[in-house]
Amino acid sequence: MSLLDNLKWRHAVKAYDPTKKISEEKINQIVEAARLAPTSSGLQPFKVIVVRDQALKEQLAAGALNPECMKDCSHVLVFAGWDRYTEERIDEVFNFTTDERGLPRGRFDSYTSMLKKMYLVQSQEENFAHIARQTYIALGLALAQAAELKVDSTPAEGFSNEVVDQVLNLHAHGLKSVSLMYIGVANPENDWIAPMKKVRTPKGEFVIEM
Repeated sequence: MSLLDNLKWRHAVKAYDPTKKISEEKINQIVEAARLAPTSSGLQPFKVIVVRDQALKEQLAAGALNPECMKDCSHVLVFAGWDRYTEERIDEVFNFTTDERGLPRGRFDSYTSMLKKMYLVQSQEENFAHIARQTYIALGLALAQAAELKVDSTPAEGFSNEVVDQVLNLHAHGLKSVSLMYIGVANPENDWIAPMKKVRTPKGEFVIEM
């Protein structure tokens, strides 16, 4: 099937079968799609936390708008952004890049200096807003990869960031949660949206030709 066919197939699952698990091979492919996502200046200012432990999912469910999805799905992916840009973080990324490419460190100093002047003067809130937008590119590609694998999934913003950050101790890693992705096998009896027609804005209204 084509990517468009797979996207037409997928929907945001509303109920999962807790007795069924997704293979680690498929989870790894979904996470790899997120890792390969493009980001502004290639900084990849976020992490993806893979939660498979049931006890952790139970704790996270306390802050979820759909706690049953959180508890019953096979895995939860947490997309967590840096709390802010720092000189050290920018240098670390570009040092790694030059090392991997066999280039001398400092090869991109003029560019990183520009990034620092742009980001470091911003407030933490401005930084995090930009960082959060990068995570959504990765979330989109992870959802597309799941659809290609015919793995049921749900993107989620309906949760308490405070609960997720506290349960996973994200502050200790300089991270803040942005969004979640539930992955598992849908429960057809309770997934009420599954039989409904997929509805999107018609192309004529969605696209503005100029």
